[in-house]
Amino acid sequence: MKRLLLIVSGGIAAYKALELARLAAKAGYSVTPVLTKAGAQFITPLSLQALCGAKTHMDLFSLTEESEMGHIELSRAADLVVVVPASADILAKMAAGIADDLATTLLLATDKSVLVAPAMNVRMWEHAATRANMALLKARGVLVVPPDEGPMACGEFGPGRLAEPPVILSAIAGLLGKNNMLAGRHAIVTSGPTHEPIDPVRYIANRSSGRQGHAIAAALAALGARVTLVSGPVNIPDPPGVDIRRVETATEMLKAVESAMPADIAVCAAAVGDWRTTTPASHKIKKNSTPPALQLMENPDILAWIAAAGPQRPRLVVGFAAETQNLTDFAAGKRVVKNCDWMVANNVAGTGIMGGQENEIMLLTARGAEAWPRMDKLELAHRLALRIGEVFA
Repeated sequence: MKRLLLIVSGGIAAYKALELARLAAKAGYSVTPVLTKAGAQFITPLSLQALCGAKTHMDLFSLTEESEMGHIELSRAADLVVVVPASADILAKMAAGIADDLATTLLLATDKSVLVAPAMNVRMWEHAATRANMALLKARGVLVVPPDEGPMACGEFGPGRLAEPPVILSAIAGLLGKNNMLAGRHAIVTSGPTHEPIDPVRYIANRSSGRQGHAIAAALAALGARVTLVSGPVNIPDPPGVDIRRVETATEMLKAVESAMPADIAVCAAAVGDWRTTTPASHKIKKNSTPPALQLMENPDILAWIAAAGPQRPRLVVGFAAETQNLTDFAAGKRVVKNCDWMVANNVAGTGIMGGQENEIMLLTARGAEAWPRMDKLELAHRLALRIGEVFA
C-alpha cells in the first residue's frame, strides 16, 4: 500500500482536500493528514481524520510524538508528500527553507518527492514573488499540479483555482506508479524539427527544440507504455525508457513511423517541415549577385497518414498545431481535416513558447475546446499523458 502524507494549508480551497482524501483512501492509498493552523480555519481536524482514517497531525511539539522524533518519522514514512492546497504562504516558506510549524518542518525534513497543488488569488499567483518561488521549487525538483483558471471565491477571475481532486489524484497515481495506466500499450511519439536540405550545408527547418515531444514520450513511458520516439535533430538528452529512432527529414520520419506501427497511441508533436526542395544541390550553392530560386514541393503529411492508417490506425491519434493567429478556429479545422481525435494547439506568436521551457495550449476534442494555463513543458506532458491514460483505463 502506497503512503501519502497530505498537508493541508490555509485557503478556501482547503475543502477540496477533503474530497481528495476521500478519493485517495478509496483508491487504496494510506493517507496521513497534516493540517496547518491556517488550514484549520477552513476545515476541521476531525473531518480530515474521518476521511483519511488516520489521526490528523497539527502540533510540532507534541510530547508523545517528539519523544521519538515524530516529525522526522512522518516526513520519511510516506512514499509521496502532497500539499493541497498549497497557499502562497507555504510555497514561500518552502522556497526559503523556513520550518516554523509541523507542516513546513516536515517539508524541510523529507527526502521523498513533493507534489504541490497551488491555490490562491489570481494576483497572488501572478505576483513576481510567487513566480520566483515556483521557479525555485521546480528547479529543486518539486512537482506541480498547476491551478485552473476560473471564478474565485474573492470574486475575481483567472488562474489560481485549485485543480480538481480527480486531476490531483491522477497525478499522484502517475508519480507513484500505482495506476500503471498504459501497461501493454504501444505509443508512437514524433518530436523535434525536420531538416530539409537545400545543399550539403543549408536546410529548411522549424524553431523546435523537441522538449515537448520528448517530455510526452517520457511521461507516457512513466505510465507503463512501450514508447517509440521518432525524433528529428535535437540538442537535448534522450528521455529514459523509450526506443528512440533518429531521423532528419520528413520523409525519413514517415518511414520510421511506418516501421513502428501498429500502435495504440500516436502523438505527433514534431514540427515537421511542410515543404522540401525538389532537388537539393549536391554541392554548396555559391553566393553571387543573384539569389538562387528554390523550387519547393510538399512533404508527406505524417499526422494525416497515421489517422488514415486503416486497420492499423491507433485508437487515439493526437496532433499538434502551432499557430500565430486564430488559434481555436485553425486548430479545430485542422483536427477535422487530419481526422485526428485530439488536437493540441498552441499560439507560438509570443516569445518563450517554440523552443522554450514552457507551453500554453488549447486541447481540442470532439467535445470542444479546453484551455490549459501556461506551464512547464514537463508538467504539460505529465498532464497530457494522464488524460491519454484515462482513455485506456
